Amino acid sequence: MSQQTVNEFLAQNPQVSEWAESLRGTCETLKQWNARKTFILQNMEVLGLVPEPGLIPEPGLKLDQLLALSMVWANHVFMGCRYPESVMDRVLPMAEDIEVLDAPQFTTRDQIMSRTKRSLVPTGSDSGSCVKRSKAEPSISSPATTATFNAHQKCGPSAQAPAQLQPFFNRLYKAVCWKLVSAGGLGPNLDHFEVLRGCVESCKQTLSCVLVPLKEITGLPAGRAQKEGHVCELRCQGVYLGTGYGRDEAAARAMASKEALKVFQGRKVLVKICRRKFQGREVDDLMLLDEQPRSQGFPPALSHPFSPGYREEVGS
Repeated sequence: MSQQTVNEFLAQNPQVSEWAESLRGTCETLKQWNARKTFILQNMEVLGLVPEPGLIPEPGLKLDQLLALSMVWANHVFMGCRYPESVMDRVLPMAEDIEVLDAPQFTTRDQIMSRTKRSLVPTGSDSGSCVKRSKAEPSISSPATTATFNAHQKCGPSAQAPAQLQPFFNRLYKAVCWKLVSAGGLGPNLDHFEVLRGCVESCKQTLSCVLVPLKEITGLPAGRAQKEGHVCELRCQGVYLGTGYGRDEAAARAMASKEALKVFQGRKVLVKICRRKFQGREVDDLMLLDEQPRSQGFPPALSHPFSPGYREEVGS
């Protein structure tokens, strides 16, 4: 079904057109919505939702099912999301003859991880997307960060950095919003780390996390004075996303991811240069923020990619 065919049908059925527009997600681009709208209209009669021409489908299980399938297909086409084979076997035939011009091409997670491992020197068996801070020199860096900030700016981000990085985080914002909508929000059963990492990788970048034993951290809040557990800090493109505490590395990573995802629940995200504590001193750091005012300071930084002598490591 072409876009022209869809437009002609909606022009002849204004009531259906108005109903269809009410289904558009707030984070969908016009291109994404036009494709998903075509999917919905093409499959209404297949599921028996429109008994007579021009009628609006009745709310119910069948309509909910169609909308869910349309979101699965759109996520697959525009974000590179992967679903169980049984789901894809049902969705792809429903999208036959739908024209999607200039559909994005995605690199699989395995390909991304393979490139990452080739560019780093592995010293253990942990995930290639995570780094551990060595006792001698904490570190984090990435090719994208290096390209953005030249050698003369290693002591802090350049004044132009937020504007340079904002377009990427606008894309990431849309990817996260779509994923959270399809997952039903930040529920307790959501794998927050996998959601965030998957969205970052769909935008063809890598999520970096620094894991540090809690006993090595100074300046923690009073409630975190115990010695057991770990702290995790997440970054992407050198921009700080969130910090989390947990009894083990996986729990700390999950909490940091949840805190990071909360930022994406606002109307937009902003890359800003903020002052943070790092190794007992104030430094300029790039941070991803929403529009909500903050009543308290930021957690101390575990890594600072703009300081000399930092390099990325893969920990065991």
